[in-house]
Amino acid sequence: VQLQASGGGLVQAGGSLRLSCVASGKMFSVYSMGWFRQAPGKEREGISCINGHAVSSAYADSVKGRFTVSRDHVKNTVYLQMNSLTSEDTAVYFCAARKYYGPHCPMTDYHYWGQGTLVTVSS
Repeated sequence: VQLQASGGGLVQAGGSLRLSCVASGKMFSVYSMGWFRQAPGKEREGISCINGHAVSSAYADSVKGRFTVSRDHVKNTVYLQMNSLTSEDTAVYFCAARKYYGPHCPMTDYHYWGQGTLVTVSS
C-alpha cells in the first residue's frame, strides 16, 4: 500500500488543521492506520491510530481531547482533525499503515509510511 499525506501548513496557536492520508491499493479495511509526528530534535512520536473497521481508536496523552482520527473507506482516506493547536504540535506528521486483524489499533510496528506533511504552529 502507498500512502500520500497532505493538509499541513502554517496555523496560529489555537487554530485547527485537518490532515488527510490517501491509501492506494485494495483491502483498505484490513489496515490499521496510525499518525505519527517528529518535531525538530525529537524522536518520532505515535499520536493516534484507528483500526481497520474504525471501531477502535487511540490517542497519545499529548493530543487526547484535541485531535480526532477518522477514516473513510469509500475514499480510502484517513483523517486527523487537529484542534487547539499549540507550538508544541509543530512537527512533520506522518501517516502509516499495517495489517492488523485485532479489535484494537496498535501504535507500533507499522510497515508502510507516507512522506510526511509539515505542520507549523505560530505562537
